[in-house]
Amino acid sequence: MKQKKPIITTPSSNWKKLLPTIQASEPKKTSDKKRKASDQHHGRFKRSKKTTTTQKEDGKTVTTVQSKEELWFGEDIDEKSFEQVYGKRKTSKEIKAKKKEMVQQMDAVSGDQAKIGKFVAIDCEMVGIGEDGVASALARVSLVNFHGAVLLDTFVKPLDRITDYRTFVSGVEPKHMKDAMPFKEAQQRVNDIIQDRILVGHAVHNDLQVLMLSHPPLMIRDTSKYKAFRELAAGRTPGLKKLVKEVLEIEIQSGIHSSVEDARFTMLLYRKVKEEWEKELGGRVGLKMKAMNAKLEARTLKQERQAAPKSKKQKRN
Repeated sequence: MKQKKPIITTPSSNWKKLLPTIQASEPKKTSDKKRKASDQHHGRFKRSKKTTTTQKEDGKTVTTVQSKEELWFGEDIDEKSFEQVYGKRKTSKEIKAKKKEMVQQMDAVSGDQAKIGKFVAIDCEMVGIGEDGVASALARVSLVNFHGAVLLDTFVKPLDRITDYRTFVSGVEPKHMKDAMPFKEAQQRVNDIIQDRILVGHAVHNDLQVLMLSHPPLMIRDTSKYKAFRELAAGRTPGLKKLVKEVLEIEIQSGIHSSVEDARFTMLLYRKVKEEWEKELGGRVGLKMKAMNAKLEARTLKQERQAAPKSKKQKRN
């Protein structure tokens, strides 16, 4: 009896509709409770070696593949059809254009959106002090508000002698120290801005350490510790550059770092997940957060009342 030859099939014309739902392998079975909890906390950014699934603000889930070579039938797909299903990959030029537009929008912030507000993002640049420049000291500090408006950006003269400027990363040079702000003054100005406000940053403890300041843990939003972001680094602490590229599709830190740029894009990361993050915190520490918000509102109102008489005098003069 002759054996029947196996029938080899090629992808049907319906593959465009089916592709985004195909999984590379069957996942392990989990209970409904565990699956539901996982979806609530981490459903927005799902990590995969090749295929990335993200959920946009309109609720639609989009599966992206870096190249058609990742598909087992990639050789049978033309580039146009691939783009129809997974979207067109952005070129380096398009990414730079997008970044430029975002920065221009933040530079143009004015009016109420330029005020300090409730949320402040921070980033610092450090230089080396002591033997071999191993220890770190503050050399530049930048603070931006929720909309990316710059609240403070200044070079800072460390208390100790600089032994390594770390210019290739920090961008700090000897010339920047000539008119740099004294450390104590910078420390006070930063403290005045962040007091009673939610402080956003990436590995914020490093910034607070070189500033020799503390901040209530409930008022800190550290993007290096947010669970959904850590998933993108397989549970490890993700770098800011990686997060911005994965979540915002923007390239930063390609050369010398800018503390203003880093603070701005850290704030954009927070804004991307703000609703989920605050909802999760509110369920656990809602009453404490309300008390802290009330304290900030009272202090802001007091400052506005104190500033009113001064502005009237200036107008008279």
